[in-house]
Amino acid sequence: MRVVLQRVTEASVSVAGEEIASIGAGLVVLLGIEAGDTVEQARVLADKTVGLRIFADDAKPMNRSLKDLGGQLLVVSQFTLAASTDKGRRPGFSKAEKPEFAEPMVEAFAQAARDLGVRTSTGAFGADMKVALVNDGPATFVLDS
Repeated sequence: MRVVLQRVTEASVSVAGEEIASIGAGLVVLLGIEAGDTVEQARVLADKTVGLRIFADDAKPMNRSLKDLGGQLLVVSQFTLAASTDKGRRPGFSKAEKPEFAEPMVEAFAQAARDLGVRTSTGAFGADMKVALVNDGPATFVLDS
């Protein structure tokens, strides 16, 4: 499982020209599920995401967590994070989990964040989404299970 976190001042997801989710200050989570990943890994990464100290306070540029900030999450499934680019010029996706197994794990990640008290929105699994965001910093982090 791979998580790409982007610290944002605002973000939204649209499908077929219609906005389906938006957040203010917080994190956009691009979530890639690989074959063999577990719901427990999703919960652990959600906890790490919510608690990661990557927001500024008066003392340091990265001293507060999303939870400390009262920020929001926008979780977007992105199977391309499971791509293999080791050979040739066309990415291979054999490591990506099948959609019927990946979708419940994306929801488990989002629900774990909600259970931790974070307002969490999601994209539309499997849809052709347009993600708009204002990256704050820019600050981008990668977490792997």
